Amino acid sequence: MSDREPAPPASPADRPLAECTALLHARAGDRLQAAARVGARAADAGLELRDLVDTMLRAATAHWGDAGTATDGPALLDSVRQILAGLLDGYAGQARAELDRHGSERVSFINDLFTGRVDPGRLAERANRYGIRLSATHAVMVGRGHDITPQITQRIDTALVARFGAGNVLTALRDGELICISAGGLRGVDAELAHLLRGELGAGRWQVAVGRAHPGLAGLAASLEEAHNALDHAAKLNFTTPLLNAADLLVFPVLLRDREAITDLVTTVLGPLATARGGPGPYLEVLNVLFDNQGNYTATARHMHLSVRAVTYRLDRIRDLTGYHPGEPTQRFTLHAAVLGARLLGWP
Repeated sequence: MSDREPAPPASPADRPLAECTALLHARAGDRLQAAARVGARAADAGLELRDLVDTMLRAATAHWGDAGTATDGPALLDSVRQILAGLLDGYAGQARAELDRHGSERVSFINDLFTGRVDPGRLAERANRYGIRLSATHAVMVGRGHDITPQITQRIDTALVARFGAGNVLTALRDGELICISAGGLRGVDAELAHLLRGELGAGRWQVAVGRAHPGLAGLAASLEEAHNALDHAAKLNFTTPLLNAADLLVFPVLLRDREAITDLVTTVLGPLATARGGPGPYLEVLNVLFDNQGNYTATARHMHLSVRAVTYRLDRIRDLTGYHPGEPTQRFTLHAAVLGARLLGWP
């Protein structure tokens, strides 16, 4: 009986090295597919890609040290290149599949979260996986942009989790929109989300709206609706601010809630502009720009590439036609509300 202890079984950490070594002995015709399977298993096991490549290079070095000669070099190099190509293809394919699976699970959960058509007990169990307490207060942010992809969403989610914690934020791509749920009262998430989108897409190619924080499951749906409404109103009003707060735009749902009243306001206050030569367009434009510049004539003229005298003339003409002038404090709000209503209604 030998006093020698039996060799311990190979640990999971040794498996990639053994598999990479085996690939060097595989038939050339089978090597690429075999390497792809090894790469997929490595990705599934959570092995970093650079560690997998390093493992393959260590296996090749050991193989060369055991049997290498000068004439074996080119053949070994070709084998290693083929194996690395297979490993990378398999790893990337598995990583994409895992990303798709996690993304679809998140989207399914978020859909159920907002629709409320799932058993609350089961939904609460799923919510716990993401650190969400359905009874707590949450705010919902919605990002719109033509180039937001699952990969971008994944990177943004990873960055937000690293800064704010896994139980405080949840980000997913839903119907082409980036949806981010954050714990109520958590500061800085909106600014960080905007910063990350700017880094991914550049300026001017996205917009984020932040719904107000509400408690409970119904509050999530309410916050989402507020964010959607803010984005929709911003599009109609041509607001290009990248970060919108639904709380700052609450006047617009109020205006639209009584469509008959806002239509009456627009036609009563601005309707006479339709009789002007060239139509109401130039006069609405000067009012829009004036209100966007807080009533500053010089800034309005500069923005419109006009003289201050030309701006003054148009505003005086508006007073002649409508009886309203933005320089009159008692008339400014009515005129501004009518201009915003015209934008929302698409008048004329």
